[in-house]
Amino acid sequence: MITPSKARTASLERSTGETSISLSVNLDGQGQYQVDTGNGFLDHMVGQLARHGLFDITLQAKGDVHVGWHHLVEDTAIMLGRAFREALGEPRGIRRMGHAIVPLDETLVMVALDFSGRGYAVVETTLDNVMVETLSGDLIQHFLEAFAIEGRINLHAKVLAGTSPHHKAEALFKALARALRDAVEPDPRAQGQVPSTKGTLDG
Repeated sequence: MITPSKARTASLERSTGETSISLSVNLDGQGQYQVDTGNGFLDHMVGQLARHGLFDITLQAKGDVHVGWHHLVEDTAIMLGRAFREALGEPRGIRRMGHAIVPLDETLVMVALDFSGRGYAVVETTLDNVMVETLSGDLIQHFLEAFAIEGRINLHAKVLAGTSPHHKAEALFKALARALRDAVEPDPRAQGQVPSTKGTLDG
């Protein structure tokens, strides 16, 4: 694998009436992470994203959780998507697309994605109306959708088999991590090239 010519990192901060978030992302990291959102399961999922994608992620997030976890989960996903997009910069010389099929005990998950510059998400978690530890299943799906839209990623994610809600969610994030890692990895056969016949990935 070739080494990128410049650091692919991003540091972002955002404060609204609902949340306050600061984070940094290094696409060429070692899977190190420091995550504190106040929700243990969300911390665990972002940790999976970092570890299995070999991204370094530092994330601090606070919000109006007295009304529920929706605002914090959504804004965390938004900021992570933006950070990945900013860290990637002009997407030259990358593989652009990635996919992963990940097992976790009885669970099997598929994720395929494309850094196309057009945010789109088709997500089937089978977690509707289910609590996954400290998060509702619909927030797991919403996180993936918001991340894809803000990262301008075409994302398809599907739980193919499984019974444990925890396993389904964890396998989704592991598969997302592996697919992201493949997609942003420099392609030694395409150095400096935009991976598109259009000559641009700007939408």
